[in-house]
Amino acid sequence: MRLPSCFLTYSCLILFAGVVAAPAASAQDIFVTPIPNVPFSAVVDVQRSIVGSDGSIASFHTVREIARDNQGRIHNEARPLVPASDATTPPVYRVHLYDPQTRISTMIVPGKRLFWTETVNHPPSTVPPSPRFGSATQQGLPQNDFTREEDLGVREFGAVSAHGFRETQTIPGENGGAETVVTDEYWYSDELRINLMVKHSDPRKGTVTLTVAQIQRTEPDASAFEIPDGYHMATTQERAD
Repeated sequence: MRLPSCFLTYSCLILFAGVVAAPAASAQDIFVTPIPNVPFSAVVDVQRSIVGSDGSIASFHTVREIARDNQGRIHNEARPLVPASDATTPPVYRVHLYDPQTRISTMIVPGKRLFWTETVNHPPSTVPPSPRFGSATQQGLPQNDFTREEDLGVREFGAVSAHGFRETQTIPGENGGAETVVTDEYWYSDELRINLMVKHSDPRKGTVTLTVAQIQRTEPDASAFEIPDGYHMATTQERAD
């Protein structure tokens, strides 16, 4: 099955959405919260399967680096998905930087050696979006008859502990057809204030699993939060291309 071009930039459109537009952060992402005094760097492993119109399943993967410094500044890469059989590391497509003190959001395109900046009107949330934080039970509302929430307990990701939650939604079949069960799983770290694993599964479309690995609890290199030398400010046309 040939991967549609729209999925080749999946990591840019979905994984990246959590930091580019703070008010519209995607729950299916490792959202790096811009909080101070909790520095770290890590690698996000992404595994993706896509169900084709003929029922075939194609598997893909990618990897990207994330980081946050003592000031709360964040570094978040985007790389394209490649077939699971491809052992090479995909090139960085874009890098997003955000400084919570100035609210300046910077987009960097390494392949074209350009960047642009904008000031965010509203600061991003300090809690990643997920059903856990927006669920009916968390809000004191009656639970949906078609949705079940589970507490998965605590597990370790390297040397960092995380608390897991799973939300299962059962969608009734049409005209007496089979039900569809969609699940979302999140493992949240109170220490780092980010999700260390996010998994979404929909048998009609496929699955995506994002796992944070190689966690380093030290201050990242300052260059990770700066615009590289030799890059120029993008024109309006360059931003659209």
